[in-house]
Amino acid sequence: MKAISNKLIIRILIIVIFLATISFLVLNENGILKFLKMKSEMKQLNDEIVKAEDRLKTLNAEIDSLKTSREKIERVAREKFDMMKKNEKVFKIEEK
Repeated sequence: MKAISNKLIIRILIIVIFLATISFLVLNENGILKFLKMKSEMKQLNDEIVKAEDRLKTLNAEIDSLKTSREKIERVAREKFDMMKKNEKVFKIEEK
């Protein structure tokens, strides 16, 4: 009878220690939940970095084309600043 109760106490103690260890690993401030959250945030930030780098490449290409292409400069001047050549008529179409 005494041997059975000792075995039972040892089993319960092992289960309690196991549950406490699992709880500690999952719930502490540097636990698995925090790790998964940080991993998700890191992926999101990396995606934002890739988008920003693509946008930067696009803008640099636009800058280069504005530095070298007279046609591009003329198009931008006409579209953004409503500029026109002499004896030229400009028609604006407004959308509703």
